[in-house]
Amino acid sequence: MSAQLTLTARLNPSAGDARRGIVRVHPEALTALGLREWDAVRITGARVSAAVVAAAPADSSTGTILLDDISFSNTGVRENAAVVVGPVQVQAATRVTVTGSALASQGVDSQTLRRALLGKVVSVGDTVSLLPRDLGPELTASEAVRTLARSVGITWTTQLLTVTATDPGAPVSVQPNTAVVWTGTITPSAVGEVTSAVGEVTSAVGEVTSAVGEVTSAVSGGAGAGTVRPVAELVGVDSQVAKLTEWLRITLDQPEVLRTLGAVPRLGVLLTGPAGVGKATLVRAVTAGRPLAVIDGPTVGASEANSRLRAVTEAVASLRPGGGVLLITDVDALLPVEAEPVSSLVLDTLREALAGRDDPPDTIVLIATTTQPAAVDTRLRDPQLCDRELSIGLPDAALRGRLLAAILTGVPTEGDLEISEISSRTPGFVAGDLAALTREAALRAAARVTAAGSTASPALTAEDLRGAVGVIRPVSRATSPEVSLGSITLDDVGDMVETRQALTEAVLWPLQHPDTFTRLGVDPPRGVLLYGPPGCGKTFVIRALAASGRLSVHTVKGAELMDKWVGASERAVRDLFDRARESAPSLIFLDEVDALAPRRGQSSDSGVSDRVVAALLTELDGVEPLADVVVLGATNRPDLIDPALLRPGRLERLVFVPPPDAQARADILRTSGRNVPLADNVDIESLATDLDGYSAADCSALLREAALSAMRRNIEAATVTADDVADARTRVRPSLDAAQVANLRAYAQRRTD
Repeated sequence: MSAQLTLTARLNPSAGDARRGIVRVHPEALTALGLREWDAVRITGARVSAAVVAAAPADSSTGTILLDDISFSNTGVRENAAVVVGPVQVQAATRVTVTGSALASQGVDSQTLRRALLGKVVSVGDTVSLLPRDLGPELTASEAVRTLARSVGITWTTQLLTVTATDPGAPVSVQPNTAVVWTGTITPSAVGEVTSAVGEVTSAVGEVTSAVGEVTSAVSGGAGAGTVRPVAELVGVDSQVAKLTEWLRITLDQPEVLRTLGAVPRLGVLLTGPAGVGKATLVRAVTAGRPLAVIDGPTVGASEANSRLRAVTEAVASLRPGGGVLLITDVDALLPVEAEPVSSLVLDTLREALAGRDDPPDTIVLIATTTQPAAVDTRLRDPQLCDRELSIGLPDAALRGRLLAAILTGVPTEGDLEISEISSRTPGFVAGDLAALTREAALRAAARVTAAGSTASPALTAEDLRGAVGVIRPVSRATSPEVSLGSITLDDVGDMVETRQALTEAVLWPLQHPDTFTRLGVDPPRGVLLYGPPGCGKTFVIRALAASGRLSVHTVKGAELMDKWVGASERAVRDLFDRARESAPSLIFLDEVDALAPRRGQSSDSGVSDRVVAALLTELDGVEPLADVVVLGATNRPDLIDPALLRPGRLERLVFVPPPDAQARADILRTSGRNVPLADNVDIESLATDLDGYSAADCSALLREAALSAMRRNIEAATVTADDVADARTRVRPSLDAAQVANLRAYAQRRTD
């Protein structure tokens, strides 16, 4: 597997790199990724994108990646978010199609357009600028710059384009022989037809955008008015709508009832939920027809103290006289938990507003939304401010199907979209993520129509949605590296019968048959520990399990949660479990758990590992339950793990993953060699019998080496012969340590006894 790093996205302060399609990482990170400067790199945030990578200054942090504003947009993340970075194979583009403003498309010809994009790495749906890369080997752009200045004018540096199609498939690199054209310039004779088709596609995309416009606003934290969706069109939030409607009705429409009962007609609500779940959409729908003032927390919170206080004061004043609803989106940005001097003044202003006035009479309701309730100033929960809390959780598979169907209402489609299949493949997706998924599918449909020059009406297909699933990542998982969901399920794992059964009982049964556990009055197992020799398929089984249950899988490898700063490691553990709860049903996979949770009292790291073990124990069976979250650990040294982690209620099921026997090795060879053209003289059964001591990884490596041997013999070789396999066996030796296997078998026997 290619090397990957999880880095923190930071804004690149260099003006020379701005909008040029270049990202920068520390030279040590380049080495760890196996890349050279000016290679291509894949960046996975809320969306997968690619860019040219260069070395950051030597004094920069090794754990950061410097992005410009366009790269932030293409990856769908904000500053200080975590992104996964890795190498990517990029082909030279034969053709790249872009769209942009009328000024740019009419004033920039194809030759100048190619010069502006020369050397950039682009994907369908990416935003690019006309600023030439002009950095790196053999790249000069002075002529393109002069032409752009003449044809577009002074605004050419601010023009943004969108990549609508690439040939071959993205990501691709723009080369001197690449045809870079504007949308609709397929052939001179077909300009009219393609323009018409593009217009229809744009209309279709527009319908999708209109259907999810408010959801998109919620994802981006926009505080604009937007299009208010009727309450009847909201999906999956019936109980939240009913509660908020009742609270508003009593407080704003019938305040005399509260006064008669000796209560002040005051209402403050803290609305929580993952980003993109539709918090602001719900508030605008429920408050439709009432006076509404909106404060965008991130925008106002980034301004100076006086401006923050002025914005809040003006919003309150706009609701007087008469009263109304004051909505503060992402209130954690305006009132962070680290209280600032201006926070007290803002809270006093809000407290005075909610107290109301008798002359003239008015009542103001405060509704604040946040994705991080723990990051909000605790004083906001004062009884005189937000005395009520409402939460919107992540949708399950059935609700995701309903949301997707609502988003696609009115969008032209072709054939059966198989919405149930798409919803099962999108664990952790919220309404905003599904809207982004649909937009990505619309871009693919648009690219298909324009590339073919068809005059048929554009329509979304199931294949467009499936392709979008591989690109769009949910916001709830944007900061968590995950095990990829492949097509192999537990049913395809021929060996490891006991392992499959234990994982099915501990993970899949609680999710598929929760009523049975309730009926029998027992709680499902909390966690499972897989232990066995290295290379015997522990991670492979986890991937198959995730695909079987369509689970969101959060991985921790070794001791990567360890941090030298006091409290940082424990916070990392809490954040890991919080993300798992948000994206439930989910699975936390602790790879090499012996490095993460060693026996306490035996380390020399100032107690960091002891505190991490304590944090894990607290999360596993603490006060806050782990609903629809299962913890799996994997190790080849179970004797080094703290015993408290292995008692019932924690990692209570210990499953031994043995080295493969002859029959299992035969199954592994068949699976690994599914795409390898083996000659008739290669006897899988006999070969498997002779491979005693080989692990599953060794068997796969043997076939890879045999294919390389065939290439050494003849670069045009069509099959892998028995002689190639024999040559590979001299190079690939068994990696299993007999003594280690014996110790693990003895450990398993002691656990059984």
